[in-house]
Amino acid sequence: MTTTPPATPAPARTRAAGRLGQGELRRKVAGWLAANPGAWKPGKIAVALGHSAGAVGNALATLQARGEAAREPGRPVRYRANAATAVAATAPPRPAAAPRRAPAAPASPAAPTVTPPPAGTPPGPASPAPPGTPRRGGPVTRPNGQVYRPRSLADMPDVEALRRLRDASIPVLLYGPPGTGKTSLAEAAFGDLITVAGDGDTTVADFVGDYTQTGDGRYEFVYGPLVTAMTEGRALLIDDATLISPKVLAVVYPAMDGRRQITVKAHKGETIAAADGFYVIAGHNPGVHGAILTDALASRFSVQIQVGTDFDLAHALKIDSRAIRVARNLATRQAKGEIGWAPQLRELIAFGKIAEVLGTGAAAANLTGIAPEEDRDVVTEVVTTVFGHPMVPLALGRQI
Repeated sequence: MTTTPPATPAPARTRAAGRLGQGELRRKVAGWLAANPGAWKPGKIAVALGHSAGAVGNALATLQARGEAAREPGRPVRYRANAATAVAATAPPRPAAAPRRAPAAPASPAAPTVTPPPAGTPPGPASPAPPGTPRRGGPVTRPNGQVYRPRSLADMPDVEALRRLRDASIPVLLYGPPGTGKTSLAEAAFGDLITVAGDGDTTVADFVGDYTQTGDGRYEFVYGPLVTAMTEGRALLIDDATLISPKVLAVVYPAMDGRRQITVKAHKGETIAAADGFYVIAGHNPGVHGAILTDALASRFSVQIQVGTDFDLAHALKIDSRAIRVARNLATRQAKGEIGWAPQLRELIAFGKIAEVLGTGAAAANLTGIAPEEDRDVVTEVVTTVFGHPMVPLALGRQI
């Protein structure tokens, strides 16, 4: 059911009063949600408040991660108020961060004096943590409905770290083997994410758009994901960025540097400027054939984060401990350069599903079958040793 926003004139998109303070937009969004029952798209709220859809989408994702707003399942992305939204709208702003100074000699701070409230006083809302205080991690629902469990990064949940980097306009490169959760992390961190799946055939048109024939035979230009992310102030994930030709990838660079704009040569040389909230994050699989991290690409990403398999999560998902032991063993050998492949979280999750359907033996045998041919002997040896009996890849037998 589509709900029409209140018929109040939308304020101008520019902020005449200057840049919003820390957390101010999030409180404005929470207040709007609390005052307008129903499920709303980030773009609708952005129009009502006069801010970019990307900035509003980021604020909504943060509210949802804190439990201060609810996200509706499915697509399109929509949010509604919950019991904590009104409190989030009235929470006092966090104090501004003090200028950084050289560290002084440590001193023993005096214990603060705490005056207890009068008896019978109802508890009020918790005071917000000062800047730099890690937020409590908790499951985050991705756009596909699957739950992402945050991991630690720089003493805070990884989704929180990425959101802070976006606020500071610091691009991030996530790198690691396929199946370790790079895309899942980006989707969990940014509810307004647009993704470009890179490969050797990706073209400039896949980023900026191209002419498409309409039903009446005319041709019209349809903007691509890069232009959409720039104009709507959204986050753009370039997945498998290092499989894309450097000449093609160069179309993104002007949008990432101080220019914050690109020229769409295919569409009358149009200049596209990036709105507030536009952000680029990329994924890189170092071990994949053809994946080349050029100096030009690496220099655009000030923060580069290694993403490996979360074996603790594999245990929490109740995957057979022997399969996890195989993965750990092979990962160690891979790190030493002895082999080029090891099962990651994706393969371990598949192991659990196959074991439920065909049994643990078949799931273990399948591990040997999905290994690259050059590593199969080593993988078979490890699987056989851990599971205690010979393993061979799954293959059809005689008729039964």
